[in-house]
Amino acid sequence: MRIRAVWAVIAVALAFGLASCSGNKFKRYNGPEVTRIVVFKGDRKMYLLHDRKVLKVYDIDLGFAPVGHKQFEGDGKTPEGSYVIDRHNPNSAFHLSLGISYPNAEDIAAARAVGKSPGGDIMIHGGPRPTDRKGKDWTWGCISVSDKEIETIYAMVRDGTPIDIYK
Repeated sequence: MRIRAVWAVIAVALAFGLASCSGNKFKRYNGPEVTRIVVFKGDRKMYLLHDRKVLKVYDIDLGFAPVGHKQFEGDGKTPEGSYVIDRHNPNSAFHLSLGISYPNAEDIAAARAVGKSPGGDIMIHGGPRPTDRKGKDWTWGCISVSDKEIETIYAMVRDGTPIDIYK
């Protein structure tokens, strides 16, 4: 009887251990460094590169008004231009997220010239919540991938990585 109780405790401990491992959103990455991210909005593709070698390609969703460069807060556009990944957010409302350094000095000046705020908090993040817009291009200007994909991207990309966003 005593041996049976010990085995039951071991089985429960293993079950809890395996369950906690499978739910971990923080992955490890030991491959080549991601030296650049390139996004082509028109193709809805994001490429993670090591020098000129493509490491990963992702289908993406964009802001709900995907054509054109972000001009001001609330316009629903995803920025175009050269930025950097400036932060990792483990507590994102969208599973995980990576911050993009929008707005830059040019973005701020352009928005102020028309009396508006350029906005900010542009991210690469996980998928939509149940209350978000449905279908493609549902964000407020961010770049979205699936929750599973952002886990991999989050592990691969370091702060300071350049990101170029094209039409």
